[in-house]
Amino acid sequence: MTAGDSSRRRDAVAAVLAGRVAPPGAAGSAYAPANIALVKYWGKRDAELNLPVTGSLSVSLGDAGTRTSVAAAARDSFRLNAVAVDPGAPAAVRLAQFLDLFRSPACPGFAVESVNSVPTAAGVASSASGFAALVRALDALFGWRLDAKGLSILARLGSGSACRSLWDGFVEWRAGELPDGADSHGVPVDARWPELRVGLWILRDAPKPTGSREGMRHTVETSPLYAAWPSAVGRDLGTVRGAIASRDLERLGRTAEGNALAMHATAIAARPPVLYWLPESVAAMARVSGWRADGIPVWFTMDAGPNLKLLFEASAEPALRSAIPGLRTLVPFPSDAGFPRV
Repeated sequence: MTAGDSSRRRDAVAAVLAGRVAPPGAAGSAYAPANIALVKYWGKRDAELNLPVTGSLSVSLGDAGTRTSVAAAARDSFRLNAVAVDPGAPAAVRLAQFLDLFRSPACPGFAVESVNSVPTAAGVASSASGFAALVRALDALFGWRLDAKGLSILARLGSGSACRSLWDGFVEWRAGELPDGADSHGVPVDARWPELRVGLWILRDAPKPTGSREGMRHTVETSPLYAAWPSAVGRDLGTVRGAIASRDLERLGRTAEGNALAMHATAIAARPPVLYWLPESVAAMARVSGWRADGIPVWFTMDAGPNLKLLFEASAEPALRSAIPGLRTLVPFPSDAGFPRV
């Protein structure tokens, strides 16, 4: 039995769908933003259901994410950024296992087409936006009309961080305590910060050699530093919640930067080590510290990859754009009346 066909995962899906069974429509299409964790998800209490050891808190990236369309088909076919994906590729196998949870005689296969506006598998949360967009597209295809909580639980079964990509803005993933994961899902934070900016500093957009899932598992099993991680996350969550409520950029940035470094420290201490940084990553961190010393209020965070995400406010954007050619600046809280879009 494959991971995608496990009875516990099927039970979790059945609990969310609650009897909603319908033949597929013509197609479903949806968008979901990528998200950057300010307090990281790093470690699972249940790998099968993607249940985390701790909570986490993220900010979604607006127009940086994934748009996915899905249609019923006789057999699976996957396209990413207009290129067919080899069905034997790890990403395709993972996707097929997830789709196993939704197959039926009326829908034995799925034709899935996705377009990412963030680098794939480079530590910019493309799997989060990918599975969140897929779940929304499946909801449209089958006409389930699930609420955001239900969609978040389904997305979590595909990729843990995807449960935070169902909303714009700040989102907290509540770790939950129930063994079936019914209380482990994203919850939007009722706060706006129009001046906040996230800068994507892409140092390398090639796929990372060690995926987040494997790096996380290996760290939990072998790192002597991991035991201190859960309590550190608890403290950081409280601090970040307060910083968001008061729009305190220094407190937010300092805590997010420290949390990211602590996460990477646990991975580096694993045996053998898991190192996502490149020499360019370390040099970029030093530059951020230098800019702060020069009076530019900017901090960084990093997920499981070599690229930096900068946290700053609109007033610092001109200086940072001048210092970093090609910096992509994202506005998590757009001023248009359509917010939130998802």
